[in-house]
Amino acid sequence: MKFSKEEIRASMQLYAVTDRSWLREQSLTEVCREVLEGGATFLQLREKELDEAGFVREARELKELCARYRVPFVVNDSVEIALAVDADGVHVGQSDLRGRDIRAMLGPDKILGISAGTVEEAAAAQRAGADYIGVGAVFGTSTKKDARNLSLDQLRAITQAVTIPVVAIGGISAANLPELAGSGIHGVAVVSAIFGAEHPGQAAAELLRLSREMTACG
Repeated sequence: MKFSKEEIRASMQLYAVTDRSWLREQSLTEVCREVLEGGATFLQLREKELDEAGFVREARELKELCARYRVPFVVNDSVEIALAVDADGVHVGQSDLRGRDIRAMLGPDKILGISAGTVEEAAAAQRAGADYIGVGAVFGTSTKKDARNLSLDQLRAITQAVTIPVVAIGGISAANLPELAGSGIHGVAVVSAIFGAEHPGQAAAELLRLSREMTACG
């Protein structure tokens, strides 16, 4: 599907990032269905352990699921897999940008998200054609060992330096999400507080409520 700039901005409210290490009896697709029903507004498939065939199979299933809910679906890191399954887009890190024009590879209609940890990286991401920026880590995180924790002032400086939406990531939970009020972000990206919850759908619903309250504060 094609999403407008306004739809992409709105979809940052509760950005769910998958983590299969928390799976119990259910499949990832089944859990993601609960999460979307709970209110997640964006879904990123993040796979570090699956082989390519498994990654592609999972991506196809989640793309179809997200289309039913009209929620943007992107693949982490792999532009090739994103294009192969016709995902809505891709999210890449700073290292993925070196020597590659990701926007040119994707074309103009796909969503491009880029991670950033500084004002300079955020500005460069916008120049590289990003539709949104993922900024973190805002709190301690166990999913990315080399993440740099950012202060609220640093986060605010980044949101003020770019015109595209900014979503915060890194250790965000229902307990600390309200602390991000006033930072200028458009929403939060969450991993374990959703996928590690006993009831992921309920967790998503509560996080969406808190995110809306937080962004309403500016």
